[in-house]
Amino acid sequence: MTAAVLAAALATGGWLVAHGARDHAPPPQPSRAEAFPAPGEPLLAPGRGERLVPPLPAAPPTRVRIPAIQVDAPLMPLGLLPDRTLAGPPEGDKNLAGWYAGGTPPGSAGTAVVAGHVDTDSGPAVFYNLGALKKGHEVEVARADGRTAVFVIDAIEVYARADFPSAKVYGASRRAEIRLITCGGGFSQEAGAYLGNVVVYAHLAGVRRPPQIAQRAGPGG
Repeated sequence: MTAAVLAAALATGGWLVAHGARDHAPPPQPSRAEAFPAPGEPLLAPGRGERLVPPLPAAPPTRVRIPAIQVDAPLMPLGLLPDRTLAGPPEGDKNLAGWYAGGTPPGSAGTAVVAGHVDTDSGPAVFYNLGALKKGHEVEVARADGRTAVFVIDAIEVYARADFPSAKVYGASRRAEIRLITCGGGFSQEAGAYLGNVVVYAHLAGVRRPPQIAQRAGPGG
């Protein structure tokens, strides 16, 4: 699926803005200091002195880990609903996230999308603390090929539902990038739903390989 079609299909985060908060403290929201310096900043470019890590061959992800907020969750493939919005993980498992299987696998060249609930009827869920992350924190994605793709966070932003920047969030990238998405932006008791989304932007900064792969693989393998 092309970036343009993906952006249209996932225009507002779909299910992510349809589920409401429950009887617990509101999830943390990212501060302005964790956003991009300018609201209209384009897709990410390698920073000065940044070590470029070659993208990996495609392989399905199996698990996402975010040490800074104690996330360690399995990943399931997600597709699109009939209305072309992103299907979500079932709410019965609070420690479950999903990746958009019709797009880029995490670690490969392009923009991978990983989504998780902020809460469910029974309390906080897997991405409840996503808004507490900081620039420079790491996101680890274990893959079916045995490699672990290590991403470094570039920014965390929160968007109102009506102003969700689809092209910026889902747009194409030459390097390996990932977006983590959950509900945020405040909660409407009247509507019973969150008003927007929290989005984490990160780029591939390292790869960990099992010993047998590391022995036979070169720097880009």
